[in-house]
Amino acid sequence: MFHKEGGKIILIATSLTVIIFLISHKFATPSMSWLEKAIQVITLVLLLLVLQFFRNPNRKIVPNDKVILAPVDGKVVVIEEVFEDEYFKDKRLQVSIFMSPINVHVTRYCVSGKIKFSKYHPGKYLVAWHPKASTENERTTVVIESKEFGEILYRQIAGALARRIVNYAVEGTEVRQGDDAGFIKFGSRVDMFFPLGTKIEVKLQQNAVGNETIIALKG
Repeated sequence: MFHKEGGKIILIATSLTVIIFLISHKFATPSMSWLEKAIQVITLVLLLLVLQFFRNPNRKIVPNDKVILAPVDGKVVVIEEVFEDEYFKDKRLQVSIFMSPINVHVTRYCVSGKIKFSKYHPGKYLVAWHPKASTENERTTVVIESKEFGEILYRQIAGALARRIVNYAVEGTEVRQGDDAGFIKFGSRVDMFFPLGTKIEVKLQQNAVGNETIIALKG
């Protein structure tokens, strides 16, 4: 199953693969058969990379207001108390998940609730783990008001390869934990900001799985 945001890219990549296969077969001489095979193998590998990047595993869940689930797949790279200066303008608990190009890049709602804030910021394309990526890279900021945790902020951050962030959150709408919240194309990070006192359930360098790993519990 593939994410709808990859439809156009997958179609183009598949068409180019077929064209390259046909051209390489037509013009390759018997003495150049090794080159034909090399071109076809490389092209096929690139197509497989595109397909795996846009995969969208079916991870249906029963929403649970008592937990915050991982919004994405990736490695936990930050757990610390910080000053969040865009929306809350006070201290929050930050948990950040870094996604490599081989991770699933679907963003899912970590809690159910009402979208209170949703804003896109154009910006740079620093590597996602750079300290300034959260404030200088292309990004979106979304705030969900949940029953148990109050307002939860998550930020989709583009990486060095990413050139487009897709965000489905619309202010004023109700969203359901686990539903599709967007997509970040080719490398990225997601920062989450929780109220102080929230009980964090993950550790640094832990691999998180979207819609499965519990990031936090009510403190």
